[in-house]
Amino acid sequence: MIYFIFLRFCENIGRKSETNSVKISCIFANVNNILIMENIKLTNGVEMPLLGYGVFRVSPEECERCVSDALKVGYRMIDTAQAYGNEEGVGRAWRKSGIPREELFLVTKVWISNAGEEKAAASIDESLRKLDTDYIDLLLIHQAYGDVFGTWRAMEKAYRNGKVRAIGVSNFQAGRFFDFAHYTDIKPMINQLQCNVLVQQNDIQTVLQETDTKTMAWGPLGGQGVDGIVQSELLAAIGQKYNKSAAQVALRWLIQRGIVAIPKSSHIERMQQNFDIFDFELTRDDMLQIATLNQSDAGFINISDPSYIKYLLETYG
Repeated sequence: MIYFIFLRFCENIGRKSETNSVKISCIFANVNNILIMENIKLTNGVEMPLLGYGVFRVSPEECERCVSDALKVGYRMIDTAQAYGNEEGVGRAWRKSGIPREELFLVTKVWISNAGEEKAAASIDESLRKLDTDYIDLLLIHQAYGDVFGTWRAMEKAYRNGKVRAIGVSNFQAGRFFDFAHYTDIKPMINQLQCNVLVQQNDIQTVLQETDTKTMAWGPLGGQGVDGIVQSELLAAIGQKYNKSAAQVALRWLIQRGIVAIPKSSHIERMQQNFDIFDFELTRDDMLQIATLNQSDAGFINISDPSYIKYLLETYG
């Protein structure tokens, strides 16, 4: 009876939240632990979790263990990339977990060395093999340079053929995104960017809204030029009201903006803490206070710097 009532509760709050493109769904991580996960709906109707687990800079050897731990905690979205070299670890972990494939959301990205229609198409098939799956839930262009239009044509074809459920881009700043989206048949459904309380990506939001493209945050707790989030006195003070840590407040702030977050940790205790953000809600005043922490809208890595682009193309192009 309690089980039935809880399901009805989830259905009701899900219906109420759909007006904001955010839907509540129920995930049963294990028999004794019922969790509520918030999802976001993409332009094609595909729903993806607002919180996932990222494996950037997780070694191939460690990846299988880390993803297995994350799945045990309750994560159902795993974000990897061809360039990370650990897609096979993700594939082994989800296969061994026993979790039905339809309950998972697997994300990967096409790297610059695989840019262009023919090479990208072959790399997509290779990612499918390494992930040990018949389809990828979300496929992104990893960097905004190289033959991105050729890559996109391959991704559109994979999408239409059912190999991919949703497609998008990563590290496309406002001007580059606007130009790219203007010339594509299928508009990017996601733009994955460095985004956190110190890098809030406010300026690009009006550009993304034109195509209803959602933001996905890499580095949601810092990293690559960003320090101090988990030590923030403001976040800690806000967290005290809810018995939450600064990191949990930072993640909650993102998902309440409708931004997908993919925190990474190799420690299961930290994975659990990062996942435990669906039982409280920040107030409007909390959100406004956190907004004052912004230091850079576009991120601390200047991905439009010609020297950075030259490095990417000469090294990987």
